[in-house]
Amino acid sequence: MKNFKNTLGLAGVSIIALGTAFGPSSAFAATVFEIAFNQPETHPQYKAMERFGEALAERTNGEYTVQIFPNELLGAQKETVEMAQTGTIAMSLASASLLESWNPDFVVFNLPYVFDSIEHQKAVVNNPEIVGDLYNSVADQGIVVVAAFTAGSRNVYLKDHPVHTPEDLAGQKIRVMQSQTNIDMMNMMGGNGIAMGQGEVYTAIQTGVLDGGENNEVTYWSLKHLEVAPYFSYTQHLMIPDYLVMNIDYFEDMPDDVKQIFIEELQKAADYEFEVFAEDAAKSRALAEEAGAQFNEVDLQPFRDAVRPLTEQKLNSDVTKKIYDQMHAQGE
Repeated sequence: MKNFKNTLGLAGVSIIALGTAFGPSSAFAATVFEIAFNQPETHPQYKAMERFGEALAERTNGEYTVQIFPNELLGAQKETVEMAQTGTIAMSLASASLLESWNPDFVVFNLPYVFDSIEHQKAVVNNPEIVGDLYNSVADQGIVVVAAFTAGSRNVYLKDHPVHTPEDLAGQKIRVMQSQTNIDMMNMMGGNGIAMGQGEVYTAIQTGVLDGGENNEVTYWSLKHLEVAPYFSYTQHLMIPDYLVMNIDYFEDMPDDVKQIFIEELQKAADYEFEVFAEDAAKSRALAEEAGAQFNEVDLQPFRDAVRPLTEQKLNSDVTKKIYDQMHAQGE
């Protein structure tokens, strides 16, 4: 098996000029990469994959194309990653926390305040010098991470008041993602973390089961949570990436010249997704403000200090410690 760190130069590795022209006489059989996705066609990641597919098809004269299946048409994320493992499909877009089931070291990007900003995240998650070994670590399980995308920053929103300090979260029941790490994080931030499925959150806040939630601006607006929790505070406690996971054989079986096209266009797609997500977040905030939501900035240092013990506890391997140190060298 080839070393994926050296093969996948998503960031900082030069792409050699291609001397092969694809045409009707090409020996390559037509290949369609099927990609599973759990979000709608309006999502920035769908738009990025669509653009990637168009570029890949154009540069290979249709020899290589992609077909995206949005809205969980092929199943939930865990199921579709397993489908990529077996080669039933080529790729799946999946949340970073899911990859911990395949290798616990993926926790390094799922912890609070590991990134200073979205720009810091962008500089790290597609940098092969930092992530190459981690993304290749699941190759013996049949998959490899070929790109990472942003899901923005997650922030707290409440029904009754804004958050400025950890004390403002005292006694507040906040929905978090369904993991003990996220429950512990919210408790350390000053609130009371309640794990719950996203579909239940609106009603839970409305009926007083919850006092608020935490998410990015796009989800906050699209799920209309502003109607029940109009105070959105930029705690920026999580910036968890999403991964494009690919079957290792699909990746390695590509001819080298096609692989270079694939890598180059995938990097462009990742950069594009970061841009589109930022635009969508800004639009969502503007729409939410027009509808009555109030947004406020937060002094992040007290929150960083509060959750530091959790980060130290979870960074318990040489791999995660090394990546964390490299990430801080990339910070602002």
